Amino acid sequence: MKLKAALLASVLALTAMPALVTPSLSMAQTAMPDPLDDRSVKRLDKMEKVVRELRAIVFQGRDTGKPVVVQAAETDAQIAALSEKLADLEQTLTKLNGQNESLTHDLDVARQANDGQKARADALDQRLAALEKRLADQEAAAAAAAAATPAAPAAVATPTDPNAAFKSARQLLLDGDYGGAEQAFGGYVEAFPDSAKAPEARYWLGETQFVREAYSDAAGNYLGSLRGWPQTSWAPDAVVKLSRSLVALKKPADACKALDELSKRYPKAPNAVVSKATATRVQAKCAT
Repeated sequence: MKLKAALLASVLALTAMPALVTPSLSMAQTAMPDPLDDRSVKRLDKMEKVVRELRAIVFQGRDTGKPVVVQAAETDAQIAALSEKLADLEQTLTKLNGQNESLTHDLDVARQANDGQKARADALDQRLAALEKRLADQEAAAAAAAAATPAAPAAVATPTDPNAAFKSARQLLLDGDYGGAEQAFGGYVEAFPDSAKAPEARYWLGETQFVREAYSDAAGNYLGSLRGWPQTSWAPDAVVKLSRSLVALKKPADACKALDELSKRYPKAPNAVVSKATATRVQAKCAT
């Protein structure tokens, strides 16, 4: 009721204003033309229109007995639309964040895989480089060995005196010329297979082959030198060298058999030879 009374008072006050304004406007026109008169008239017309609309609203509320409610419905609809758009944007942003996290994870996995492949590639390069170096070293060693190998038999004459031939071969061995000594002792065994010095020559021939790790040839010559189990100073050492050659050829059982014969055939073998035999038994894992 108070709202209605206030609205009625405002409407009545505004309706009384034209009577007051008209004389002032006529006086102003008689005195001096005012360029603002047109704007004032427009403002008054607008105010009168507003008053008429308010009066209609007030009279409608009085006649119907319903309260007059003025809502900015259009503004609420715009706010609702903006809220909906904002919600859509937030949802889209959430999806984009999820996709970004997934892409970041995939990128990390790919980076780790790339790092692993790079590490494997580096390791392979290192292995290849090491292999190439080994091959180069082996080729260089083979070339050096080939250059150091004396020319064969062209310069070696067939011996005619067994004592001189044996003495010459022995001197080559003492001088450290294992290649020359091998050829000389091999020539002696071939030329004088039935001589008294033939078993010893085979022993020294086995020594030259053992030095260059030709274990199969060395074992054959050691075994040939021991036929009949000769009672000589070099025979116990030949047994040990035979067993060591057999161990190198991965024949530990045969090596153990040879070592078993050592104590039987040469019970008075030197201590140095016995020590080597004991170490070889351990290496061959012979039964005690």
